[in-house]
Amino acid sequence: MSPQAGFLLQDQVLPRLTSAIPQAVSFIGSEDAEELVQDGTLIAAQMIHNAYQAGKQVVKNPGAGRRGTRKLRTISAGNVAFYTIQKLKCGRRSTGSSTVDVYGSGTQINGTTRLTSLDEAAPMTGPDDVGEPLVLHDVLSNDQEDPATKAARKMDWDSFMAGLSARDQAIINCLVEGKPLEQLDSAVSQGTSGLEDPGLHGQRQPGANPPQAKLERQPRCLRERLACREERRHL
Repeated sequence: MSPQAGFLLQDQVLPRLTSAIPQAVSFIGSEDAEELVQDGTLIAAQMIHNAYQAGKQVVKNPGAGRRGTRKLRTISAGNVAFYTIQKLKCGRRSTGSSTVDVYGSGTQINGTTRLTSLDEAAPMTGPDDVGEPLVLHDVLSNDQEDPATKAARKMDWDSFMAGLSARDQAIINCLVEGKPLEQLDSAVSQGTSGLEDPGLHGQRQPGANPPQAKLERQPRCLRERLACREERRHL
C-alpha cells in the first residue's frame, strides 16, 4: 500500500467506519464497537491493497467524467467503507469468514450455534427441581481428575517407591490395599511392632521376648497407650 493510500484510509475511510459501525453492525458475543472498527479498518486496508494489485486506484471522489474520459479505473473511499460495513454485517471478520466454525460470527448470525455462559442458571425441567438453582458449570463439572494430573502423580509415586527398600514398599502396599500388617511375611515386615520406631529392631537382642511383645505387635494398641500416657501427664 502506498503512503497516499494509507492517508486516504486514515482520513476518509476510518471516520466513516467509526460513525457507522456502532449503529449498523450487530455485536456478536463479546464484541464491541472498538473491536469491530479495528476489524473493519483491516478489511478496508485489504480491499485497497487488492484494488491496487488489480490496477485500480482508490480516490477521495471519482469526480465527473468517469464514463470514458478517465483511463484509470478508480474506486471511491465511500465505496470501500460501504462494502466493509456490509461484510461486517454478514459476519465476516479480518480473521476469517467461516460459517462452520463454532465460535465464528457468521455461524452465530446464521443461528447454527449459540454461545452460552457457564455462569447462567441451568433450566429447571422437572417438578423435583427445587432448592438452590444450579449453574451450567455445576451440571457439566466432573469430579474426576484429568489424565495429566494422574500421570504426574504416578510419575512422582514411582520415583518415591524406587527409593525405598523392599520392606518399606511391602508395608506401603499393604496399607494402600487396606490389609492388616500382620499378613505381611515375617521376613519382609520384621515384626509389625517396629513400625512405630524402626530402631527397636536394632536394640532388641536376638531371641528376646519382652513381656508385652504381643501388645507391641499391635500398632493401634501402642498408639492408644501413648495417648493414655499423655492424658495422665496433664492431669
